[in-house]
Amino acid sequence: MLNRIEHLPQSIQPQVAQYLDYLKYERGYAQLTLKTYQANILHLCTFCVEIDDLQWSKIDGNVLKQWLLSLRKAKLKPRSMQLKLSSVKGLFKYLLQKKIIQVDPTELLTTPKTDKPLPKNMEVDEVSQLLAFTPEQTIEFRDKAMMELFYSSGLRLSELTSINRLDIDLNNAELRVTGKGSKQRLVPVGRMAIEAIHQWLECRIEFLKAESDALFISKLGNRISVRQVQQRLSYWAKRQGLNNTLNPHKLRHSFASHLLQSSSDLRAVQELLGHADLSTTQVYTHLDFQHLAKVYDSAHPRAKK
Repeated sequence: MLNRIEHLPQSIQPQVAQYLDYLKYERGYAQLTLKTYQANILHLCTFCVEIDDLQWSKIDGNVLKQWLLSLRKAKLKPRSMQLKLSSVKGLFKYLLQKKIIQVDPTELLTTPKTDKPLPKNMEVDEVSQLLAFTPEQTIEFRDKAMMELFYSSGLRLSELTSINRLDIDLNNAELRVTGKGSKQRLVPVGRMAIEAIHQWLECRIEFLKAESDALFISKLGNRISVRQVQQRLSYWAKRQGLNNTLNPHKLRHSFASHLLQSSSDLRAVQELLGHADLSTTQVYTHLDFQHLAKVYDSAHPRAKK
């Protein structure tokens, strides 16, 4: 198994390294995304090692079809296959632009389509139940501020953990968010979130071991990690008596769904979520319809069984 770029044949190693550098420095891809792309490309190269004197021109459409077939035989889920092919397509598109190859062998390749699962969200009452507690300890003030901000501004998990103190303007109720591809956007912050953040900042010094720009820090004084946030949300869901599991994405989805139900302004929700494509946001119109259908079924005289 080729598990590192250095293990690749010398004939293709430089271009893979250059492509990953391109994704990192020019496209601004996150480290986790880069690792995924590298793993997917190395997976293809592992499949192709039987080709003597491996050259890019020798990885043609037939080789790629055999690779995809091997993924199907390995019972890889369609979504995983799509991710692998997306990584490889990006590589060959780059090679074509750099004129390293003359034809893109991935152009006609397709993978099984999957139905996008609708994001799971919470009811408004469930969010109220989650946040209906009065903090007493420092960690509780921090957790409430994090959850209020999550729901107030529809943040991604990585966006929340990367927030610095100077990113938030409490006087003007604004937050500068750095999203995917290092793109920045300005989002409003609700009154309850501002109040919770004020309370957290008053006791934040109790966790502070050295100077830190991070808005949310751990007991050790470090910037709070993704894993720690996930654990704290799970803790609060159980403590507040919520039956369903709680994760950061669910709070983000709840923000989008509840806002859309109230305003019906899809473009505004797109801007607030930081979606580059409106089609990504449109999934919430399905959630909105499901909500309306549920109300109809329970309330309309002709809908009752």
